[in-house]
Formats: sequence, C-alpha cells, structure tokens
Amino acid sequence: MTKQKRLAMKLKQLRAAQGITQEALAKKARLTQVHIARLESGNHDPTLGTLQRLAKALKVLVGELVE
Repeated sequence: MTKQKRLAMKLKQLRAAQGITQEALAKKARLTQVHIARLESGNHDPTLGTLQRLAKALKVLVGELVE
C-alpha cells in the first residue's frame, strides 16, 4: 500500500470517528472540500502545512496521520 493510500484511510477513519463531514473538516483546516476529497481518495500528496492543518483540525499529532 502506498503512503498516499495509508494517509487516505487514516484521514477517513479519524474524520468518521469524530462524526464530521469532509466539508466540516475542510472548514476547520482552512482547506476546500475538494482538497479533502482528493486526499481521502489517495490522489493527492499533501504538503507539510496541509498535514499540520489537518492534524490541528482533528486534534491529533501529525505523526498519527502518517503512521
């Protein structure tokens, strides 16, 4: 499994566990819903800044997203 696919699965899992939509996560992370959808489909490679925003929005460490 690629790093992108692992990130996609983890991101979906964390978002679902918190019961929030892609749109709500996008708003919290100051990203677009399309960007979240691309990340969750494994079709986009995020920057460190994007990972930091997502981690903050999900209240997890960046390492939890990429482990």
